[in-house]
Amino acid sequence: MIFRQEYPRPQLVRKEWLNLNGEWDFAFDDNNIGPKEKWYKKEHAFFNKINVPFAYQTELSGINDQSFHDWVWYRRELEIPQEWKGKKILLHFGAVDYRAWIYVNEQLVGYHEGGHVSFHFDITEYLTEKTNTLVVRVEDPSIDETIPRGKQYWLEHSDSIWYTRTTGIWQTVWLEALEPTHLSKLKFTPDVDSGNINIEYEVSGDYLNKEIDITIEFKGQTVASESIQLYERCHKHSINLYNQKVFRTGFHHDGWNWTPENPNLFDVKILVKDKSTIIDEVTSYFGMRKVHIEDGMVHLNNKPYYQKLVLDQGYWPEGLLTAPTDGDLKKDIELAKEMGFNGCRKHQKVEDPRFLYWADQLGFLVWGECAAAASYSEEAAARLTREWIEVIERDYNHPSIIAWVPLNESWGVPGIRSNKQQQHHSLAMYHLIHSLDTSRLVISNDGWELTTSDICAIHNYNHGNHDELAKYQYFKKSLSTKDDILQSQPAKRKIYANGFNYQGEPILLTEFGGVGFKVGGDPGWGYTSVKNVEDFVRDYKRIMEAVYDSNILHGYCYTQLTDVEQEINGLLTYDRQPKCDLKAIKEINDMWHNDIILK
Repeated sequence: MIFRQEYPRPQLVRKEWLNLNGEWDFAFDDNNIGPKEKWYKKEHAFFNKINVPFAYQTELSGINDQSFHDWVWYRRELEIPQEWKGKKILLHFGAVDYRAWIYVNEQLVGYHEGGHVSFHFDITEYLTEKTNTLVVRVEDPSIDETIPRGKQYWLEHSDSIWYTRTTGIWQTVWLEALEPTHLSKLKFTPDVDSGNINIEYEVSGDYLNKEIDITIEFKGQTVASESIQLYERCHKHSINLYNQKVFRTGFHHDGWNWTPENPNLFDVKILVKDKSTIIDEVTSYFGMRKVHIEDGMVHLNNKPYYQKLVLDQGYWPEGLLTAPTDGDLKKDIELAKEMGFNGCRKHQKVEDPRFLYWADQLGFLVWGECAAAASYSEEAAARLTREWIEVIERDYNHPSIIAWVPLNESWGVPGIRSNKQQQHHSLAMYHLIHSLDTSRLVISNDGWELTTSDICAIHNYNHGNHDELAKYQYFKKSLSTKDDILQSQPAKRKIYANGFNYQGEPILLTEFGGVGFKVGGDPGWGYTSVKNVEDFVRDYKRIMEAVYDSNILHGYCYTQLTDVEQEINGLLTYDRQPKCDLKAIKEINDMWHNDIILK
């Protein structure tokens, strides 16, 4: 059986590809003897089987072992289609946690470090016309607190806010066939104010005197078409889409801009041609979307926009970090929108590109976040930096992403309140991301102890249970005015690190809520607790009333979309069953509207 059969890279689609998911040979290497004994050789026997792309810790992997195994090996055979003969063959990995060595026919073709981003290798010269053998060796240090691990626990059993680890391949593995000359990079940057789409692309191989044809369609109608003769490998140019038509810019209800309410997308076809012969064909898409800060509020396409986000950790009971199906990724967005949320903060996880595809298609804002380390070291800082560079390169074109969150609650920078080195790391991440991506906002340290940041993002769970009136009143007051918010220390942490102050940026409450409500299954915990559906809805409304009553908050992120392992504080159970009528949550979320809140 082949799992996860959908095309894995929705922003750059080609027809010739081969899915390598399914059953692979597998072995634990607890004593790390594989390299010395040359387990990459064909004669070495692997006695276990695993279902890729699911980690061995998951039920869907067929192994379901949650104990420590820091070194694991994978193997499968490859049959290259005959029609691919003479073409360049790329081997793609969606994500492998944490370090991976790739062998083809007993030869090392490449190494990658970083557990949450995609990578590929050109394996053409390693292939034979007969059956080929692919071997992957993985190292995932279970207790190393200096690698970006997010919510994966460094102890053997899940506890508190920490969950089961994910080791090895956890996103799709696939092959792609290319002509020697092909499109290798594609970047879209929308300019809503001018109506231009700025396109950057790179062509690999013999590009001289080749031609690029670009066709852009909107809802099935061609709106732009250009042909460019290639004289350089890298090109940048702009195409005007709106042609000075005001109604297309979003100020009219029939606008062409991308929003959660109207997720308008432009379809793109790019051909690389040698005279009249097509040698590469790629389809993609983009959205015209602008995000900026003005008058203390986030603006979407030049209008103030109140963000109603939900914290989404992207775990599933059968697959952990890997969604069982593409439909499960889509379903999470549909359920969140059904409850009246217009986006999510993807917490401590670089999500599968298919999730971002559905966010683009369905209209769902995303705050992109990367797994954090637990402790600080110079190497930990370097690892996070390298990973973020790859994250932005992979996900730059998705219009749904409007913000990046490089640090969360001082994880990996525990001394940032006063430690200058860790403050410099936060500043470096803020400026690095802006140097790579000028089209989005960057939150320096979501929760507290912020340095320079585009949003003042605050976490506060001090609303208490429904019968703790004094605590609730204090929570409500702490959100009521700018001074109250900035002077609060909800986790006994200052909102800004020493030497940094509020500079007029929008203030959002980006973690709160977490009402604990058990619906079957094992016991767990939440930040507050209720015992029945009626109290669950009532408590949600009570907390939201305090948020909406604030004169300074211009958005929020509620904790959280689903239960995860021992946490039972989701609006949905771990297997995505609603804990109440979702219309009740939507009615509460819809009680206050932008024209009331943005006053």
